[in-house]
Amino acid sequence: IAPRDYNSFGSRRGNDAVMVRGTYNHVRLNNKLVSKRVSSLLPSSSPSPATTTLYLPANTEMDIFDVSEHYRTTKTPLIVLAGKNYGCGPTRDWVAKGPWMLGIRAILAESFEPQHRSNLIGMNILPLQFKDGDTCASLNLTGKEIYSIEYNLYDSEKLAIIKLDNGKTFSMVTRVDTEIERLYMLHSGLLPYVLRQALS
Repeated sequence: IAPRDYNSFGSRRGNDAVMVRGTYNHVRLNNKLVSKRVSSLLPSSSPSPATTTLYLPANTEMDIFDVSEHYRTTKTPLIVLAGKNYGCGPTRDWVAKGPWMLGIRAILAESFEPQHRSNLIGMNILPLQFKDGDTCASLNLTGKEIYSIEYNLYDSEKLAIIKLDNGKTFSMVTRVDTEIERLYMLHSGLLPYVLRQALS
């Protein structure tokens, strides 16, 4: 296909095979698992789109979609470690659907864009927020650890316990803020909840 016919991801939003491969493909994203590279199509100070990540069992840098497919074969759920205001920008449906299709089941962030936080819950992706003062850097999180997340949606303190394979343990806030959001999570997302309500 000629470059002039590439068009945009938005124009192909009905094609899940295209859209899932475009998830996290943005010039402003910085994936700290891989080295920064500069695209010849962008100003010299701009990193190239975050199209690759690290496949940890082999310590190999690969396309994000290909890495997710490898983890899918081993039934390994994935997480994202993020900074402030995760999900800011246009609140299109694929911003939450894409991560779910990549196998991401939790986002650990310093804060969330409100609408996107709600959209994540609709896709059964758990939003977890660092406690005040905690960040990936302060907790020395590299993203190469194995994470175990323990939480109870009925816990009044809304705390999740995060255990790492290196022995570190810390707590985060479960950002399931309303009763209807809790129901969505208990039903594995918005669509299963609506379907069960319609069939009941």
